[in-house]
Amino acid sequence: MARGIRESPPTSIQATVIEEMRGRIISGAVEPGTLLSELALAEEYGVSRTPVREALKQLQTEGLVEIRPRVGTFVTIPSRREITELFEMKELLEGAAARLLAQRGRVPEVDLLEANLRESDEAVARDDRERYAELVHDFHDLLVRGADNHKLEAHYRTLMNQLAYPRLVMTSLNRPGRPFESDREHHRVLELVLAKDGDSAERVMREHVRESRRALLAGLPVIGDGPGSR
Repeated sequence: MARGIRESPPTSIQATVIEEMRGRIISGAVEPGTLLSELALAEEYGVSRTPVREALKQLQTEGLVEIRPRVGTFVTIPSRREITELFEMKELLEGAAARLLAQRGRVPEVDLLEANLRESDEAVARDDRERYAELVHDFHDLLVRGADNHKLEAHYRTLMNQLAYPRLVMTSLNRPGRPFESDREHHRVLELVLAKDGDSAERVMREHVRESRRALLAGLPVIGDGPGSR
């Protein structure tokens, strides 16, 4: 990996470092609150400290790290308020996506959603929460792709990066009974999409996101958010 990065043009080096660091944070491979050393990262990637420093600045813009002058750079620990606000936006975007998908009819994403739910049913039945978490991510991703709205999708991708969703979804699914409820809610959304009932698909999808948020917040440790926190 280091050799390939060294041989790339400077812009490619920085882009590669950003992509790899972003992926590790979003997946949870690097835990929230972790101190990120420019020197250690530069050695790991086989690059100078400059592309690492620029990558960290970009990740701070995306909300994934926090640069504290004269202290260090840390993987962001989202507050309950931040999670709530991000989920409020997720609810709006995914609700709109469900409505738009319902208006499109039988597009390829609908077939993929049906296949997703068949596998999801099996994962829930055998209590395979890790696999079901992956399928949850795929379900929401397919829904947004199926909306066929590039602006909506671009905002959604940025939001999901800030949420580090794969890291959070397991917390939500650890609530007793939540995998079954989540799977049932997904089925209901798809039923309404197939019925081309955009209004109801949007409403039910938004309710599903709210339930996921409640389950997530119930499973998080209480972190002081300061005055005005929710």
